[in-house]
Amino acid sequence: MQEKDIHFLEESFKKYYFDHFDLIRVPERTSEREFGYQKFNSGMNRHISIKDDKELHLLLIQNVPSDVYCSNAYYTFPNLPMNEKDWKEADLIFDIDAKDLNLACRENHTISICNDCNQISKISKKCTKCSSIKLENKSLLCKNCIDASKTQVSKLSEILVNDFDISKENIQIYFSGNEGFHAYVSNSQFQQIGSRERSELVDYLMFNGAIPETFGMKKFKPNRSSFPDFNDKGWKGRFAKQVYGTKSKRSKTISELVANGYSSFQKTLVHVSEKIGVKIDPNVTMDIHRIFRLPGSINSKSGLTKIICKDLSKFNPFTEASFLGDDTIEVKANCPIEFSLKNKKFGPYENERVTVPIFAAVYMICKKLATIA
Repeated sequence: MQEKDIHFLEESFKKYYFDHFDLIRVPERTSEREFGYQKFNSGMNRHISIKDDKELHLLLIQNVPSDVYCSNAYYTFPNLPMNEKDWKEADLIFDIDAKDLNLACRENHTISICNDCNQISKISKKCTKCSSIKLENKSLLCKNCIDASKTQVSKLSEILVNDFDISKENIQIYFSGNEGFHAYVSNSQFQQIGSRERSELVDYLMFNGAIPETFGMKKFKPNRSSFPDFNDKGWKGRFAKQVYGTKSKRSKTISELVANGYSSFQKTLVHVSEKIGVKIDPNVTMDIHRIFRLPGSINSKSGLTKIICKDLSKFNPFTEASFLGDDTIEVKANCPIEFSLKNKKFGPYENERVTVPIFAAVYMICKKLATIA
């Protein structure tokens, strides 16, 4: 990234942190958490201890980070090296990102940037200019991706509440600032479980490792009465609703499942898991030492804010996560796909000088689709 672009982003981010510090959610038990940050074109600084919001405010204004992070874990000594921190417990955090959902729309709003000649084009397997296969893909925000991610978040919340007896009040949902959501679970019975137990929790949520016997199917002489009912709790009930469709079709569907045999039933389970399992990043939840993007901070992949979703169904990241200024600036843009922010449309641009609001300029520069003119 060019120096003039870095300077512009730093000034924009600094103004945001000065004007919108009220959006920063200083976490509970602040002094027990590890903080970290990155600056533009530099590495990670972590193992930082912060006592209160004043110290955090000072860190943001003095360093103007590209990204700010905070641990989900609680430590006795958060500023020491990892093996000396003395881990106490950690909140559960789940990451749902549109890139993991295999959505057909991705091709329509993903751009390829050649690492050899910097050619920008709509998504392709090789550079349209020099034929290099060293491409970096950048995706722009899409309503369909957001809606599909919301569906996964809703499934996750429903399972956490109904299957694990977690209170809705202890689940907080945040837009990640790019193309997904983070779900935080605090004050639950799972605070002190380790990575292995969290891995098992992830398998349950993703419907991994399900076996036919759990759902009534046996290799020899399956018992029709042991197949799930519509009113069963947990995965049995979800299986029934997905596979039978309606209560009236239960008997006919079970007959078909039995007739098709055990191997066919295994394939049915795989298909069902794709439909009703929650698509989360397992590594995120299993990691009890990870530092996560701080709520209220800017995501340098987009210039949008990681913000709490008070009403997930109505939440609109195109307007509710864009807080940078409306003043205009001239950029040289090479953005072959149209995008929308703050109810305004931008692009497509083909290597042209355009005057756009700061929030749109930051978005394109963060995506490597524009530079200060």
